[in-house]
Amino acid sequence: MSNVLAIAAVTQLLRDLINDTLINGDVSQVIGSDFVVTALPPDRVVTDEGDQPTGINVFLYGISPNVAYRNADLPTRNGAGELTQRPTLALDLHYILTVVSGEPLHAEILLGYAAQLFHENAILGRETIRAALEAAVIDDILPPEEFDPIRASELADQVELLKITPRTISLDDMSKLWTAFQASYRTTVAYDVSLVLIQREHALRPTLPVLSRGGLPDPTTGRDPGVLVRPSVLPPVPTVTAALPEDGHPVMRLGGRLILSGFSLDGGTGAEINVRFAEPGTSTVLSLAPELPSAPDRLTVALPDGTPLVSGNPAAGTALDPSQWRVGPYSIDVLVRGSDGREQASNALPLALAPASTPSAVAAPPDVDITMTCAPPIRPGQSLAILAGTRMQVLDSPTAPVSDATATFDGLTSGAEVPVRLRVDGIDSPVIDLATTPPSLETVTIP
Repeated sequence: MSNVLAIAAVTQLLRDLINDTLINGDVSQVIGSDFVVTALPPDRVVTDEGDQPTGINVFLYGISPNVAYRNADLPTRNGAGELTQRPTLALDLHYILTVVSGEPLHAEILLGYAAQLFHENAILGRETIRAALEAAVIDDILPPEEFDPIRASELADQVELLKITPRTISLDDMSKLWTAFQASYRTTVAYDVSLVLIQREHALRPTLPVLSRGGLPDPTTGRDPGVLVRPSVLPPVPTVTAALPEDGHPVMRLGGRLILSGFSLDGGTGAEINVRFAEPGTSTVLSLAPELPSAPDRLTVALPDGTPLVSGNPAAGTALDPSQWRVGPYSIDVLVRGSDGREQASNALPLALAPASTPSAVAAPPDVDITMTCAPPIRPGQSLAILAGTRMQVLDSPTAPVSDATATFDGLTSGAEVPVRLRVDGIDSPVIDLATTPPSLETVTIP
């Protein structure tokens, strides 16, 4: 990769290539006079006096970030702020080539040689760059005090080759350039050189050596199993493409079954499979084993049902205990432990757990009390509301986990069939019966 001297190296390279071309073409004999190849601001080269020397001037008038590479190396630091890869500055260089002479047609002759050079060498090979920057013969055109630092630019070792492209500049832009140069206009053509990659030697966070490939070593031979290759276009790792409740609702409920679709979900013969439910923002992860038999493209998981388990139950405090679940969003993935002990985790998909609720209505003249059971229990801090038809009663959050909630409604017509929902943390208990055709509302009769 190039270093900070790369920009100067490109200018030196162009000047050296032009100088070699003019020398090899015996231009001094053609025009009958000497010439110079410079890399100076135009106002220091152009003179209005009669003794204008004949020559070509290469001037870098601008640089710009390379559009294709400007963000190619992001991000360069990890979450701890440690440098993981060296930042690379990608630049396009913009040059103008000015020919000057006090004699007629001499400038045009020099321009012809230079234009032919850049046309025939639109892409500069690494050997060409090395030969130009490590030339053994250094004359007045390439003084040692300027050339030696550029030799260390490592320009030839960068990933991308240098490309020279002619650039068309309008008369208006050319006029603005020469006005900024504060010099009389001389014949000028423009070229772009792309691209220059500049990188500094930074200390990076080193990586540890690889001890084994493809998993745990064979217990008999002690050798690692190598890279696992599967001749298939299907994903070789567990991949979940869909997580849908069996009842067709967009939310899952305790007591229901969840169907996971995807690829490589069973892990093969002897694999241990766990479906994990993680609460976002917390460290709570609940794991359930899928129902047997499992298939590579389909897993079925039964969510626990019933009241919270008592403390003496062996399953208390596990994913089989309804009290361990919480109404709200979950992130669901599949963890597969193969027969060789290697673990693979699938991607995660989001799905909300809604309250599993049963309504009941009791007359409390002139009002009606509607009670909604809830599984899992409603926890302290969760928002709570009961919706009866188009009416809603917002309730206080409980101070301890509760398995039901009651709200009082007025104005409900006796004998009316009213759909009732329990809303916990913004998630409603399903109220549509998808088992009927067409789907119907589940209602409660107002006494």
